[in-house]
Amino acid sequence: MCRNIRPLHNFEPEATSQEVHDAALQYVRKVSGMTKPSQANAEVFERAVAEIAHATEHLLADLVTSAPAKDREVEREKARIRSAKRFGQSAAS
Repeated sequence: MCRNIRPLHNFEPEATSQEVHDAALQYVRKVSGMTKPSQANAEVFERAVAEIAHATEHLLADLVTSAPAKDREVEREKARIRSAKRFGQSAAS
């Protein structure tokens, strides 16, 4: 899975349309093997992003969980600390 695609389910506040679009874009880039499509492929590339984003929004809306929603800031801080440990950088950076 792409490292840049982040879990979007069960967060407070909910994922924005932009976050869903960004995840769909990363997915299409990974699957197609291209970061920027040629003009010949631009329309089909963008259509795939839109369709995946649409399906993802429906998925997120329909998922059910009994777990409490995660706080974005808390999760971001945990990720920053993990990254600092992994790459040997200062956690204050």
